Amino acid sequence: MSTLTFQVTGEPKGQPRSRAFARKMGNVHVARFYDSDVADEWKRAVQIVVLDAAIVHRWSLTLGPVAISMCFSLPRPKSHFGAKGLKASAPMHHSGKPDADNLAKLVMDQITKSGKVWRDDSQVVSLRVEKLWASGNESGCSVLIAEAGI
Repeated sequence: MSTLTFQVTGEPKGQPRSRAFARKMGNVHVARFYDSDVADEWKRAVQIVVLDAAIVHRWSLTLGPVAISMCFSLPRPKSHFGAKGLKASAPMHHSGKPDADNLAKLVMDQITKSGKVWRDDSQVVSLRVEKLWASGNESGCSVLIAEAGI
């Protein structure tokens, strides 16, 4: 069974939702869609690392089922720190935004877009996602992909 692992550094972002709005053009209302660019930098970071990892690990496109595990490390806000470092009242678990499923969706979409790991993220039969507070300035995401067997 083949596995592919990689680490993406940077501040993880969730997959932004497309926004729709109507604009009146003459006597007709026309629907327009807008995709936010707030996650573009994170998307590019994921794309670069996925392509590099596929080359380094000599990964060949898999057409079968895969299992994926992702661990996101998100930066703590300044309010978690006091004069002597991390406050005792700072939460252990990251239970706020961004949602774990939106974080995973963005990464899986970028893996699919690479065309190097799998044909479509519908091949994912097992998904494990964790959100943790980053220790220090080490925010990012570690990913492990394994062929689930036939």
